[in-house]
Amino acid sequence: MESTKTKSIICSTNNSADALYALSASKVESKEFWRWGLDNNMPEALAILSRRSTAHRRIINDKADYISGKGFNYDATIPLLSHLVERANGDGESLRQVINKLAFDKSLFGNAFLEIVTDEQRSFISLYHQDASRCRIAKDSKHILLHHDWAHFRAEEAKSLPLYPTFEKQTDGTLRSIVHYKDYEPMFHHYGVPQYIAGINVSAIAYKTDRWNIARLDNSFQLSGVMMIDNAVDSEAEAAKLARMAEQRFAGKPGQVMFIIRDEGSDDNSRFIPIESQNDGDWKDLHDQATGDIVVAHSWFRSLSGLDYSSGFSAERILHEYEVALNTIILGEQSELLEPICRAISDILHIDCSSLEIINRPPTRSKPIYMKVWEARKADGLEYDESDEKQQLFLSEISKYNLKSID
Repeated sequence: MESTKTKSIICSTNNSADALYALSASKVESKEFWRWGLDNNMPEALAILSRRSTAHRRIINDKADYISGKGFNYDATIPLLSHLVERANGDGESLRQVINKLAFDKSLFGNAFLEIVTDEQRSFISLYHQDASRCRIAKDSKHILLHHDWAHFRAEEAKSLPLYPTFEKQTDGTLRSIVHYKDYEPMFHHYGVPQYIAGINVSAIAYKTDRWNIARLDNSFQLSGVMMIDNAVDSEAEAAKLARMAEQRFAGKPGQVMFIIRDEGSDDNSRFIPIESQNDGDWKDLHDQATGDIVVAHSWFRSLSGLDYSSGFSAERILHEYEVALNTIILGEQSELLEPICRAISDILHIDCSSLEIINRPPTRSKPIYMKVWEARKADGLEYDESDEKQQLFLSEISKYNLKSID
């Protein structure tokens, strides 16, 4: 009886290396800058992860929006301050747009960079957000290097800016400086670490469970298994080629489809042996747990991330969690972002910007917009004055442009 010999085994698993971990494979050394991560590509890894995990990205987006608020309160009698709020730089961005980008970078990377531009006469000030992924700290720890492609760094292509409050003259005649915001983490001196650092793995889990469901749809929910193919082959190379052809046509996703190519015997025993899996519930539980852990890692709240809307829209819970987030996270982040901005404005333009503050509004209203301010204050048990002109406004009249303190 002729024996059957296995020529080749090809497995289709579709598990290409995850970018987050692949970027940590090598160690980069440079005399020009302090590397950000072992391979200096930590920002790219964090950015890729944020684009793949839906809950993770939603929280980053929402935190940036809440922190940047709905506009600014400020003393409108100071023209320079009004102009800066409405147009913070030569690109036509408002101050809120700049703050929003800074808040996004800080939520994503744990680091953010603000470029400050003026001239020798200190006649103006412009504020520019710089993409944190383009920034690295120079070896002297007194400058920030900006480069468009850190995987192919060339010193002559990099732009160097001194850390605020030091200014240096540039080729265009302007004086420029840069502010480095960073989240503190023990053992990390040069760069900050994002608050969700403990949730990186669960963010990857949430992304992979989503990818698994997509793969099942792409594969029309076909079973994974082992395909035994009897065929006459003359070499290992021919067997491998045949297996690859079968894999490309029939393997599909997810899971594994193993192709075994054997010497043809007296009978054709080609067959598919399915491997059934009953772990759908386990995958769902794993995804739900990972999503919950992501929220915890971000020090954020489920109702502010749109995660509980399927079980009912509770305005009371949203307002309650917003108040907690406002007093524990949002106000602190706003103060950290605004402090160096106000300091730079005061030092350069010599104007008082103590009135500059971000307007915060809850994501949902607890009172009808036709109520007057004094009525709303009365309903909340606060002091009110029916004769106060400001408190005679209807809530619908309070916009992001004319909202003032009514205390």
